[in-house]
Amino acid sequence: MYNHNISLFLERSKMRELVVENQKVLMIPQNFKFANKGTVTAVRAGDFTLELDYEPDGILENTYCEFYTQTAHGKLYFDSYAKNIDGKTLVIASPAKHKFLQRRQYTRIKYIYNLELSLDNNNYKISTLDISAGGMKFLTNDKLDIDASYDIKLPLFGVNETVMNCKFQPIRLEKKSEGGYIVSGQFVYNSNHDRMIVVQYCAKRNVEIKNK
Repeated sequence: MYNHNISLFLERSKMRELVVENQKVLMIPQNFKFANKGTVTAVRAGDFTLELDYEPDGILENTYCEFYTQTAHGKLYFDSYAKNIDGKTLVIASPAKHKFLQRRQYTRIKYIYNLELSLDNNNYKISTLDISAGGMKFLTNDKLDIDASYDIKLPLFGVNETVMNCKFQPIRLEKKSEGGYIVSGQFVYNSNHDRMIVVQYCAKRNVEIKNK
């Protein structure tokens, strides 16, 4: 127990160095349609104050949420909860653990849908294979322009009924011997908030798939 308390103290001490005043934070409850953004206004040994941009609909006291923020060491992720909610002012408990997310660490999951890309009023049918917050891979019979940026609507079902609008930029086109192409590429989001929603979707679906 003594060693556990020491480890917990050291972890929270690190958090005080990573979460600082005026830092922007994305807060995502289990139902991520209630995701919110805010600014850290005070940091203490056991918690910090977060002033949200919007009313905390769908966010409850003592209920765990996911938090994402950019630091000098990279993108920080941790789980924690609001100890107190007073309007848009929340007191967030300092988490026991945290980790950093790198682009190459994005969770990639199997993702099977028949979707469409669109560009200049033209639509291109695709059959998706897998997805991560960084991008996706799919099959198509159309030869896409590798320099173009296509509009796409991503269904993020299974956790919440959400459709994400973003851009898709092809990076690699591989011609199949039997015809058609395998295409890999990256997403360009309208906001970092949208990217984090896809991060959370992939992480949750990965857990669900492993537990089946």
